[in-house]
Amino acid sequence: MAPLPNVPADPDDDPASYVGLPVEHASELARAHGWATVRALAPGTMITMEYQVSRLNFEVAEGHVRRCWKG
Repeated sequence: MAPLPNVPADPDDDPASYVGLPVEHASELARAHGWATVRALAPGTMITMEYQVSRLNFEVAEGHVRRCWKG
């Protein structure tokens, strides 16, 4: 049997801690905590449901993170 690939893991970070922060600060903080991809989305934006390891999504309204989730 072949060995399992070295799959990266999500950083040990709480997405809820970004809610309410200005998006620029939240993005910098997320990258500093190890998130490879940080994505800012407007409310209601259509996105695919694929899960990507080490990606953090922000729903942004009026320049602040309104909601945050992994993948």
